[in-house]
Amino acid sequence: MTEGLAIALAILVFVVITIAKGVRLVAQGEEWVVERLGKYHATLRPGLNILIPYLDNVAYKLVTKDIILDVQEQEVITRDNAVILTNAIAFVKVTDPVKAVYGVTDFSEAIRNLIMTTLRSIVGEMELDEALSSRDKIKARLRESIADEAVDWGLTVKSVEIQDIKPSQSMQKAMELQAAAERERKAAVTKAEGAKQAAILEAEARLESAKRDANAQVMLAEASAESIRRVTASIGDQTTPMLYLLGEKYIASLEKLGESGSSKVVVMPADLQETLRGLVGRLGARG
Repeated sequence: MTEGLAIALAILVFVVITIAKGVRLVAQGEEWVVERLGKYHATLRPGLNILIPYLDNVAYKLVTKDIILDVQEQEVITRDNAVILTNAIAFVKVTDPVKAVYGVTDFSEAIRNLIMTTLRSIVGEMELDEALSSRDKIKARLRESIADEAVDWGLTVKSVEIQDIKPSQSMQKAMELQAAAERERKAAVTKAEGAKQAAILEAEARLESAKRDANAQVMLAEASAESIRRVTASIGDQTTPMLYLLGEKYIASLEKLGESGSSKVVVMPADLQETLRGLVGRLGARG
């Protein structure tokens, strides 16, 4: 190879490298940050871009599409000292590449840590029940809290979603025990209330029964008195009908006494008529 050919080949290689360094094609969804002599110079947009070779250098290549940031699960203590586990996912977009590369060392890690600390602060102001049931409220406050910081880093937080928020294992066991105790308490209260109502109903039943028995005895006594008055009015001074009635009842009583299984001997008066007449005489004397 001659010396002239070598020089020409070297010049050709130099020209090709120079053109390669000076002409850059940026893909859609990306933006490149160019530094000139170590200082920020320009931001290359998607398409064909021309640089000054050896002076300009592509320092950073940023994706301008939505970036998905997964925030790891962490333990958070609520205002009532309950421990819950929560994690999140954020959707951010680079809107100012210069701030994104020069405003913070690693904007993705910065956003993750900002979300974690802000989430701990928000949930720490809530009690357990409120934290478990206020997912939308936490999400709105979280996005609002980190929006200003994100703007300073050239980012736009499009959405922050709470993936999961649940009690820790120890808290779940405690909540299960508490729920079981509450169910037992309600069962005991229900049982006691039932026993109370049963006792009240039983007492009311006894009272009603006693009232009815008393009314029945009063009515029976009134009926007996009326019967005696009518018999007395019918008989007048005659003793024979009275003797007949008393004898009939006396005989019926003796029959019942004789039918009793415990009775062995029934003693009959020798003169039933005289006995009844003496009984009538005593009744008449009392009257």
